[in-house]
Amino acid sequence: MSFTVTARESARRFAYQHASLLNALDHGMSLIAAGMADVFIADGNGLTRTPADLYRHLFGGSSAESARVLEGQTEGLALAA
Repeated sequence: MSFTVTARESARRFAYQHASLLNALDHGMSLIAAGMADVFIADGNGLTRTPADLYRHLFGGSSAESARVLEGQTEGLALAA
């Protein structure tokens, strides 16, 4: 499966493709640490999560809490791809 990591810096948007979920997660966390905004990871089915939410989903945390976090963050986003 393919994973797309997207991020924004000022007015520029970046997209990176990864074949591995863990590589995508690592890259997403690195982009956040580098100061990028609106960092998301999308899988081949179109499911989009923040790196923090994906980490919680994979390694712990309540799925109901994760769903609420994702819903609140993507509610106002429009697909501009």
